[in-house]
Amino acid sequence: MIVRYLLQRDSRHAVSRRVLLGGLVSAGSALALGGCAGLGAAGARFDASSLSADPTLLVATTRKPVNGARAKPWFGPERATSMTVARAKLVAPDESRLSLASVGLGGWRLDRIEPVPADAGDLAAQAGGGDVLIYVHGFKQTFETAVLDGAYLSDAIKFRGRTMVFAWPSKAGLFDYAYDRDSAMWSRDDFERVLSALVSAPGTGRVHIVAHSMGTMLTLESLRQLHARYGETVTSKIGAVVFAAPDIDMDVFSSAVQRIGPLAGKITVIAATNDRALALSGQIAGGMTRVGAAEKAAIARLGVRVIDASAEGWGIVNHDLFLSNGEVQQVIRRSIDGTTA
Repeated sequence: MIVRYLLQRDSRHAVSRRVLLGGLVSAGSALALGGCAGLGAAGARFDASSLSADPTLLVATTRKPVNGARAKPWFGPERATSMTVARAKLVAPDESRLSLASVGLGGWRLDRIEPVPADAGDLAAQAGGGDVLIYVHGFKQTFETAVLDGAYLSDAIKFRGRTMVFAWPSKAGLFDYAYDRDSAMWSRDDFERVLSALVSAPGTGRVHIVAHSMGTMLTLESLRQLHARYGETVTSKIGAVVFAAPDIDMDVFSSAVQRIGPLAGKITVIAATNDRALALSGQIAGGMTRVGAAEKAAIARLGVRVIDASAEGWGIVNHDLFLSNGEVQQVIRRSIDGTTA
């Protein structure tokens, strides 16, 4: 009944996938936690996230603004002529005992967008010093769901620095895979500008990246460009690089990893052989296995860290485990905590 209610709500009160996943996890926690031993870690306890004190995200987007980004949907699926930097003002979930959030059904809300008169070169000042977490969304995402997924992830792992979302143009349609893929690659230069601005600023700490699905292809290409520009001097400024369910060809991934030098040692791949979204993506790509659905040994041979989350997925698709599974989120947190210069 809960699932049917959420799916039938009208567009004015639409519930994003991350809230639906959270509700299902809470309602079926016994099932969700039954296979958690596969990641080999006890439940860690973390401090409060920075978002709990200041519910504001930084956003860098290559999407075209809608009506000046003054109201929902703020940014649409079209490609912009220039990148926009903005602050996303959020409303945190109501954590009271009788709230929807208490049973996993409440979530973050996007209240308003405040474009700032800044370009990539001013991002370090906007970040305010310290470590930065950048979330790069995947296929079939609106601007709003991308921002809220970033907020949910940052709060779930209790990240203590500034969080940023890089939102590239997605049509958010099931049959728009080619447009999304091309838009992701089209955005690689702007994302490289974002990374360059952050790693070259003396006051910024480490830059951590969590990229999901198709966003991993964009991220890896931008890292390749970043390494080509700075060489190994950039290594100490990049912290954890987590690729969750990477939707990228194994051969392309292998080639790119070889071109980024020591940055490859920063990468953690979260894979699941039962990821049905990536199975479909592989069929679209001519039968080529995607990295996020490959066997652990095959990925590990490329010289990156691999977490096999196949046993953690209890849903039908198993493509959003970084949002729905607490153990996978702990892997991300430990990757951030464990990275060194």
